[in-house]
Amino acid sequence: MNMISIIFRREFANYFATPLAYIFVVIFLITNGIFTFELGGFYARGQADLLPFFSFHPWLYLFMVPALAMALWADERKSGTIELLLTLPINLHHAVLGKFAAAWALMGVALVLTFPIWVTVNYLGEPDNGVIFGAYIGSWLMSGGFLAIGSCMSATTKNSVIAFVLTVSLCFIFIVIGSPILLDSFPHWVPQFFVDSFAALGFLTHYDSVSKGVLDIRDILFFGVFIFAWLFASGVVIEIKKAN
Repeated sequence: MNMISIIFRREFANYFATPLAYIFVVIFLITNGIFTFELGGFYARGQADLLPFFSFHPWLYLFMVPALAMALWADERKSGTIELLLTLPINLHHAVLGKFAAAWALMGVALVLTFPIWVTVNYLGEPDNGVIFGAYIGSWLMSGGFLAIGSCMSATTKNSVIAFVLTVSLCFIFIVIGSPILLDSFPHWVPQFFVDSFAALGFLTHYDSVSKGVLDIRDILFFGVFIFAWLFASGVVIEIKKAN
């Protein structure tokens, strides 16, 4: 844990040592505001909840998270600093977890800075703050899933643009898998258990309930296992690339 903490502090500090973190957070907040107030009709709905705010997060993360994740390993491989990093007295998995945790913490900072909208909805009405808090947790967990995919894709290439495109493509697939449009397209003769199993792989299936404040242990386990699997894959890919 000490090694992970060292890498985490190094990577997290590096984000704020350059304009990257500030630009990312500002764009995230502006885009969130546009989606919530313009597209979501926050005021026009006349309801004291943050459903318009959270409902757009999967689509916002589809581009914002890959932009954050694309340089996790691609830049290290391109500049050759990955060899230096792996010669340090640390385990490869420590490096993977530390870099991931730093990027995920930055996502958490961006989410926390959206607190004015939570204050606003409490000023305008009497929302269920427990539901809103649960939705924040669910949103952060989902961003971790996107980020874990991005970590793996970044490890496969030295080109951060390619990593971005690969991450967006895979994240889009995992969003669409759980969408009602795709699920309704299955023929009637397809067994329901197959449709349910297919839907269980999608982000929307788990995020829809979490965004409403229902923190089901199955949804939390899904995101936890999903993140672990992709981070494990990241380590395997880095090990293979190192051997080559």
